[in-house]
Amino acid sequence: MIRLALPLCAALLLTGCIEKIAESRVKSALLDAGLSERNSSCMAERMVDRLSISQLRKLENLKPRKGEPVKPTTLRGYVERVRRVGDVEVLTVTSSSAAICAVGLD
Repeated sequence: MIRLALPLCAALLLTGCIEKIAESRVKSALLDAGLSERNSSCMAERMVDRLSISQLRKLENLKPRKGEPVKPTTLRGYVERVRRVGDVEVLTVTSSSAAICAVGLD
């Protein structure tokens, strides 16, 4: 029984570590995109729980279009950039997270 429990515990710990690393990377990407510390932290926590790793990677690759500022100046501007990813679920999760975190319902 203990032999079975050990690998299971290790897998659960590893999953938790991976989630924390992903959350940290998402938060950093949101901060780099110009979002506030509070919104970045709140949104990262929600987004990591709701999006796959491949969807989160799409967000890491967001770049400004010609003529746009390097960093969006508002949450709305960030969500508009996310729209260009072309993934409805990414857009839905990002915009709902932005709204919930902006009004402090987190």
